[in-house]
Amino acid sequence: MTWSLLIDPLFRTALLTGLVLALVLPLLGAYLHLRREWLASLGLSHMGAAGGILSPVLGWPVLLSAFVAAALAALVKSLCMRPGNARYALLMLVGWSMALLAASATYQGELLAQSLMRGQLYFVSTPHLWAALGLLVVVAVVLPWLSPRLQLERFFPDHFGANRISPWPHRLAFDLLVVGAVVLGTLAMGVMAAFALIFVPPWVAFALARGWRAGLLLSVALGVVSYMAAYVVAIWLDQPFGPVLVAALLIMALLRLFRRWSA
Repeated sequence: MTWSLLIDPLFRTALLTGLVLALVLPLLGAYLHLRREWLASLGLSHMGAAGGILSPVLGWPVLLSAFVAAALAALVKSLCMRPGNARYALLMLVGWSMALLAASATYQGELLAQSLMRGQLYFVSTPHLWAALGLLVVVAVVLPWLSPRLQLERFFPDHFGANRISPWPHRLAFDLLVVGAVVLGTLAMGVMAAFALIFVPPWVAFALARGWRAGLLLSVALGVVSYMAAYVVAIWLDQPFGPVLVAALLIMALLRLFRRWSA
């Protein structure tokens, strides 16, 4: 395995797609931590995986099928439930059972399920890259409007009720952003790798950073560094990308020990 493979055109789309997701997923993960909904990534990724595995039965593209399944789950959750990890835990269980049942129904579904569990980034195509870039643009445009509302809801939970402002528009908008990011991350990197990239960088960053903005920047930086390290190691050792990324993030999580040493 030569180092030239790292910049080989064969892997260029995969590298750029993963890099964009490494920017977006930790950033949205920081807001999920803020809302105490970090299980959202795992719940919605399982729902997206179930939708993706059902795509051969439905005759839809995998990306569309996965997004519709996760978006419907987020819509039901946004309109019918309050924020909280317990709701996403239920979605995770529903998605897990649906995914395994769908995988057992067809041979193609079984292959998709294995791919989603292993996280083979190298197989992503140009549509995945364009979808990831589109998501990045949407996040850059919408997040400045969403951010103050999400922070108000977290730190002043009675604000919207006292001012007779319905919170569901920004909740639904945020949930749809998370759905898009989680579905793309799941299809590109695998279920657990996408979850780890959303959960670990903010979890480490907010233990070390002093302030919200510093935490956001550090979350993104940790996500990108972990991603690039995992990409190099996975190519070098010819290993599945998903497990290598999770291992890199777990090593990065040791940085939380600095909080104890500096206390």
